[in-house]
Amino acid sequence: MRNLKRIGTVLMAMALVFTWNLTAFAAVEDTGFSDVAVDAWYADAVAYVRDNGLMSGTSAATFEPDGAMTRAMLAATVYRAAGSPAVSGTDSFTDTADGAWYADAVLWAARQGIISGYGNGLFGPGDPVSREQIAAILWRYAGSPAAEAGTDFADEEDISNYAAQAVDWARANGVVDGVDGNRFLPQDNATRAQVAAILRNYRTMTASGEPEAPEEGSRVLVAYFSATGNTESVATYLAQATGGDLFEITPADPYTSDDLNWTDENSRVVYEYENPEARETELVAYTPENWDDYDVIFLGYPIWWYDAAWPVEGFVEANDFTGKTVIPFCTSSSSGLGESGRRLADLAGTGSWLEGQRFRSGASQTDVDAWVESLDLA
Repeated sequence: MRNLKRIGTVLMAMALVFTWNLTAFAAVEDTGFSDVAVDAWYADAVAYVRDNGLMSGTSAATFEPDGAMTRAMLAATVYRAAGSPAVSGTDSFTDTADGAWYADAVLWAARQGIISGYGNGLFGPGDPVSREQIAAILWRYAGSPAAEAGTDFADEEDISNYAAQAVDWARANGVVDGVDGNRFLPQDNATRAQVAAILRNYRTMTASGEPEAPEEGSRVLVAYFSATGNTESVATYLAQATGGDLFEITPADPYTSDDLNWTDENSRVVYEYENPEARETELVAYTPENWDDYDVIFLGYPIWWYDAAWPVEGFVEANDFTGKTVIPFCTSSSSGLGESGRRLADLAGTGSWLEGQRFRSGASQTDVDAWVESLDLA
């Protein structure tokens, strides 16, 4: 489960990433980097993250304050801010390197549902982080709190669906002012200096006794396996609608686009379909942290040959659903939910399983919100 204890301070710290209007701190005598002048607006922030081991330079002498913050860098930064909790194992991404400087951070962030991949086994460690991605990542780290939509930005239509709730949350809490012309510029990249300022302010406010939100366990978990990203989108919308936590059911041997080509008689999914004994899929992790704290489990998957994609079976078999309400959901371009939910309930043998819901490819937040409201879970 994500660290919900830090919501209050993260809210205030987030203001700095979106407005870029940063409070001036006391001057520093030496930043330790040749490309960070002592009178730069971000000098104190850079010195702080360096001294506290939150961010390092890009070399022994340089920080590259105007350089883009990459996904691996941000994963490492949030991981360090969380206290660098111990992790074991390896992630399931095909474009990350075992033993790399970011390996533990990416593994932790992915397991916590804070930073997910692109689908098809890709994480994009060297890709720059956009403003909307930072909004989404910090929103997840804060516990995915709900927020009213409020007033739209002039470029609201440019904000991706997955980040819409996060941006609404940031603005609703007075942390987004936009730039000229009331624009959010969701695709613009954030710099290393701007991220350093976020961490500097976050830690400063925490140290000064700023009240923290009480630590609470979320009652809702959204567990899902996503092959192409469609189920992941719906799962993210569900987490936004319910305030629940995300848990990705991740095969240890991820499916590639070639593996998923059901029109190729030699592809992995076709072979597994035709050979049921080959469907047993090892997972990176089987049970989310604090499993016993959840009362409601949304379980998501794509439909494969009129049934639930088989990687979810390992998750269902590994966990005890006693006392939990389980609600299946699936994504499919044509097939319905069918008997997939009932079959998974039989496989689990425990829990109270409700009738599920099928979503089309490209389902929207509105579609998911309407379904959640119809469930009357409150």
